[in-house]
Amino acid sequence: MIESLVVWLIIGAIAGWLAGQIVKGYGFGLVGNIVVGIVGAVIAGWLLPMIGLVIGGGILAAIINAVIGAVILLFVVGLVRK
Repeated sequence: MIESLVVWLIIGAIAGWLAGQIVKGYGFGLVGNIVVGIVGAVIAGWLLPMIGLVIGGGILAAIINAVIGAVILLFVVGLVRK
């Protein structure tokens, strides 16, 4: 239980940081990036299978999915902020 929470936090941090690097100017700090990465993973887990894009399993696939979702989330946040 605690191990899976730590893994989710690590994946969220990596995904949020990578998404912040891809979408310049929308970093939210460490905690914010973790939240963006976790929310991005949820978005990607819901959206990607709906459009027929399944990346596979494992930690690397989870990070890639979370980064895709976090980039989408940061793009939408950037549109709303303007």
